[in-house]
Amino acid sequence: MKRLLSVILAFILVLCTAGCSFVGNLGTASCPEHLDKENDGVCDNCAASVVWNFDFYSVNDLHGKFRDTDSQTGVDEMTTYFKNAITANPNTVLLSAGDMWQGSAESNLTRGNIVTEWMNELGFASMTLGNHEYDWGEEPIRQNAELAQFPFLGINIYDRDTNERVEYCKSSAFIDKGEVQIGIIGAIGDCYSSIASDMSEGVYFLTGDRLTELVKKESQSLKEKGADFIIYVLHDGYGGTNYSSTIADSMLSGYYDVALSNGYVDLIFEAHTHKYYTKTDKYGVYHLQGGGDNLGITHADVDINIANGSKKVNGEYISATKYSGLPDDPIVGRLMSKYADKVGKAEETLGKNAYQRNSRAIRNIVAELYYKAGVKKWGKDYKIVLGGGFLSVRSPGYLAVGDVTYGDLQMLLPFDNQLVLCSVKGKYLKSKFFETDNSNYFIYYESYGANIKNNIDPEGTYYIIVDSYTSTYGPNHLTEIARYDSTTFARDLLAEYIEQGGLAK
Repeated sequence: MKRLLSVILAFILVLCTAGCSFVGNLGTASCPEHLDKENDGVCDNCAASVVWNFDFYSVNDLHGKFRDTDSQTGVDEMTTYFKNAITANPNTVLLSAGDMWQGSAESNLTRGNIVTEWMNELGFASMTLGNHEYDWGEEPIRQNAELAQFPFLGINIYDRDTNERVEYCKSSAFIDKGEVQIGIIGAIGDCYSSIASDMSEGVYFLTGDRLTELVKKESQSLKEKGADFIIYVLHDGYGGTNYSSTIADSMLSGYYDVALSNGYVDLIFEAHTHKYYTKTDKYGVYHLQGGGDNLGITHADVDINIANGSKKVNGEYISATKYSGLPDDPIVGRLMSKYADKVGKAEETLGKNAYQRNSRAIRNIVAELYYKAGVKKWGKDYKIVLGGGFLSVRSPGYLAVGDVTYGDLQMLLPFDNQLVLCSVKGKYLKSKFFETDNSNYFIYYESYGANIKNNIDPEGTYYIIVDSYTSTYGPNHLTEIARYDSTTFARDLLAEYIEQGGLAK
């Protein structure tokens, strides 16, 4: 009887094992009914592993830092790191949390195409749009969407004319790995004010409670399609200083509804604030951000048990120093050669810089150049008080000593904001420019402006030169009169100034 029982049990085991088909290189099995009551990662029926392991990586706020220079790290070593990761684990998924294009000469001069092609090469699963994707308006986004072999995500980006989601964005992406399905939801945060309004006038973003409802509904829809794990890629994030491994509701409330962590999303990759952190909220859900400007990435190691649905997540920030010593992947060189006709301008030497100029020095010079360009063009018809406004200098934040190339200026002053002649009431001239408490406002004026500064008529009308970011910012109460042209920006004025020897002393 014992021998017969042993034979029967052996026969049953053979049947169960024969019904299993192994998927991937991880030994994950599929049988008529997976069970793992002990939660030990082994199927109670077929004794095969029921745990799928995934590696999710997110790149946020790359800002076009594509090639190695003296002041930036390129993506050639990162490419090698990612390709090694994919070789080690085929269940590796690459994601982008936005602000990928704008910021460097090679990306700006190709309107982001060179970065999009790099992402194609690596097989990115999706890219959530960030605010700086709108710095050139919507047409370059559409063009890149056609070039991309992955979807652009923006569940809350709506067309003002149709009140429908913009056609170049999807609400989510779905990854089918056979035994496991992954849902990815992408959204932009409440960063509309970080975009020049004339570049984004055709769209609006649903935020706050409306965004929460969109994400909840999309999560439910993805789960109905079979998603076992939901990732939320949000172009927004925590901007404060907190060295704890946890993040309180009060810290999240400005950009994220923690209710989403209660069964709707399993992992959040964040962006926008250029902070690097690895934190969990009160539900134990990870919030990850990898700084910005190619200084690091974020990674989540995820185990998904297909028998009982349990999930284990470990998140980490990976500094660029971890992979900067790896061999360079040739993709950077190939794409630079492909776009040589567009990016060649970046290598042009304009002149010399006698000593290092910090961001304040650069912005003071730009304010002066705005004023002088405006006076030259409109000075015969208008008495111009000042030039300047909100001026931003990007990474690396300074101009080094020595030869200056157009590419150097493209990194520091990447914005395509046009020069604008504006009128302004005296009370706003005083509060928004002469007496502003905004440290990013820089102005330049000469004797006429100095006289006006001390004798402002609150209801009088005055004329100033700013750029389109400042002119379209509603609280400044500026009335646009004329634009300089559509092709001259701050970096072009500075380039001409350098060519004339302006920084040589």
